[in-house]
This record gives sequence, structure tokens and C-alpha cells, in this order.
Amino acid sequence: MAKEKKPTTRSAIADVVTRDYTIHLHKSIHGRSFKKRAPHAVKAIQDFAKKHMGTNDVRLDPLLNKEIWKQGVRSVPRRMRIRLARRRNDEEDAKEKLYTHVSYVPMISFKGTQTEIVDQ
Repeated sequence: MAKEKKPTTRSAIADVVTRDYTIHLHKSIHGRSFKKRAPHAVKAIQDFAKKHMGTNDVRLDPLLNKEIWKQGVRSVPRRMRIRLARRRNDEEDAKEKLYTHVSYVPMISFKGTQTEIVDQ
């Protein structure tokens, strides 16, 4: 029989980190009907944040939402630079210890951008 591996638990305090990502939204909204493009882009950003930060509680910054909807429901930006910050949840009745705050980072060109760890 194969041995069972025990899952290792990590400290939530050590997991507080902030990273900048470039997300390619065009892949997720390609082929969507025009009236559903911007709402689907918001959901795609939330799924991206859940996957990369490992938290189910994802909170979007209002400036990010405004930037997605700036050109209307149909014309969502193809790429966006976003900042994912994993933070401690200080609320008393919180289900999880950590949450992810997603904010917008203005960029002129996306050439040569990579994932960067940001000190905050």
C-alpha cells in the first residue's frame, strides 16, 4: 500500500504578500456576446485571483471596476496590469484568515512585463 501524505499547514501571517500580474482578458471574453463581456471579465479576474492567491474571498477595488467598464460593456481592455494583495482578515466573524484585494496598476505598454513581488 502507498503511504498517505499528511497535508502541511502553513502560518497565515507569513502568507501576506503583494504581486503585480498582467492578465490577458481577451482569452476569457473571446466569443462572448457583447452584453456579457464586461461582467464576464470581472468574474475572470476574480477566478484568476482565487487561483493565484489561494483565497476564496476576493475583493475588487472600485477603480479596477471603473477601468474595466470605462469603454463600455462591449469593449473590455485586452490586457490589464493588476496588483493582487493577500491580506489578513481582521473581522471577528470572518470565515477565512486571509482575503485578496485586487487593484488596478496603470500601464502604457505591456512589453516585457513579468510577475513582480511588490513591497508594501
